[in-house]
Amino acid sequence: MENEYIKKIILFIHASYDKRLGAYKIAAVLKRDYGIKISVGRVYRLMKTMNLPKMSTQKPRFHGFADSPDCNNKLEQAFNQKAPNLVWVSDITYLRVAGHFYYLCAILDLYSRKIIAWDIATRQDADLVIKVFRKAYALRGEPRGLMFHSDRGTQYTSFSFRQLLDSLNVVQSFSKKGHPYDNAVMECFFRYLKHEETNRRNYHNQDELRKSLFKYIDGYYNSRRPHGSLSYLTPNQVEDQYFGRA
Repeated sequence: MENEYIKKIILFIHASYDKRLGAYKIAAVLKRDYGIKISVGRVYRLMKTMNLPKMSTQKPRFHGFADSPDCNNKLEQAFNQKAPNLVWVSDITYLRVAGHFYYLCAILDLYSRKIIAWDIATRQDADLVIKVFRKAYALRGEPRGLMFHSDRGTQYTSFSFRQLLDSLNVVQSFSKKGHPYDNAVMECFFRYLKHEETNRRNYHNQDELRKSLFKYIDGYYNSRRPHGSLSYLTPNQVEDQYFGRA
């Protein structure tokens, strides 16, 4: 049981440091950050049983995608922010209900990993993104100095949405083409949502889906689910501590 617990932490460290650390450095991080004092040999043996992917040392191939001058990646995978309402990330995923597709748009604050606004619709268009953004912007007190990051979907590059962000002085950032890791935090949330909630249930209509999403996002993910990247606090706890509500 102890080995399994340590392996989970090693996996988290391995991912957090982008596969850059070997057994010696992971042993040091275990001792420094988690108070776990074990030998380098034991760390090495545990890592060997986990078959962890190694970091590639070769420069990735160029895929021929040129960055548009007004669609730059300004976030550059800076997923750990120092305060709420500095960077929001967003994406859209589809959910199947009784033979029909519904599209979920969500916005996440990178500081707390909290889903601050979401909605579903039968179409994944700019109207959905605008609706969710307006909701988030109002709920968070119309923050200044905000960056908004997403992929290059037509919903986010549409004139109407970009005009809205410009009118509010929100800096827009886009993932590079062919680089899904540029929005990895949002991708992780959708993976958790499907694995822990929607893939486990059958829905008969949109209302059932909406209730399920509310129960998971507001009743569990934000308020009860411990996050490894947050020292196993919940998003709500992290924000409560920041704003002195704890």
